[in-house]
Formats: sequence, structure tokens, C-alpha cells
Amino acid sequence: MSEVRETQLPGTGVRHDFETRQGTRVGVLLHRSGRRDLLVYDEIDPDACLVTVDLEPEDAATLVELLGGSQVIEAVGEAVQQRVQGLAIDWIPLASRSTIVGQNLGDAALRTRTGASVVAVIRGDATVPSPTPEFVFEAGDTVVAVGTDEGIALLTDLIQGRA
Repeated sequence: MSEVRETQLPGTGVRHDFETRQGTRVGVLLHRSGRRDLLVYDEIDPDACLVTVDLEPEDAATLVELLGGSQVIEAVGEAVQQRVQGLAIDWIPLASRSTIVGQNLGDAALRTRTGASVVAVIRGDATVPSPTPEFVFEAGDTVVAVGTDEGIALLTDLIQGRA
């Protein structure tokens, strides 16, 4: 079995990564919310991801089953339950069906509606830190949010078009 490196990401979760026998670095980011991201890193720039796949809990369970899951997964799942003084941070992809696509941050009133704050938006290769109220959301954006677990869950539902 390959050596798995664990990196605590305070307020976000835990990242586990390893190198395959062919030399590809692969990781899993376990968010405090229960969401998981499957990561495939660039061989030239080990800090850059070539592919990030957002896995809802049921997607992760299906993948584990297909790969012949192990007890390691259960232990890793427990590690994601870390708490940092009630603070949660999450990266939430903006679905095209979301009602906030085309709205600006001020009109969307996300903090008022969910209690979570949008602290940055990632669009393609660019990051917009501390977006202004005039910032307009586009499908495909990734919203970086800070708040309580409950606030992040509400914001996630809203941003992904489930609310």
C-alpha cells in the first residue's frame, strides 16, 4: 500500500494524498460538510490540480464500492469531523440552475439568507478575493464561504440550486 500523507486544513477539513506506482499524485479532500473532492495533481507542478471532481456523499460511497472500499475510508471520515471554534470554510461550485446566476452579491443577500459569508470567488484560473456587492455570479464559479456548519449547508443548497 502507498504512503498516504494527511494534511489538516483548519476550518475546511482534511486532505489525504498519495503517489501511484506510475507517479501520479492523487488526493481526496474531505470537507467538514461531508462533501469530498477527488484530486489529480499536475506531475510538473505538484501544487496544481489537473482535475477536481466534487463528490456528494452518495457519489463517494459508490466510488468506494467500485474500488473495493476499506476500513481506511471510515477512519478518514472520522478525521473530517474536526472543529475550529465553530468556523467552517467550504468551496462550493455554482450550478447553472442556481437562482443566483446573473445576480450580484448584494442583491443575492447570501449572508442575510444563510448566515455564511462569501469571502472569495474562483472563476477559471482567477480568484476574486473579498468580492464587492456589485460582483455578478456566473455559472461555473466556485464560491469560497465562511460560516457555521448550518450556514454553509444552507448556502450550499442555495448555490447549487437545491433551495
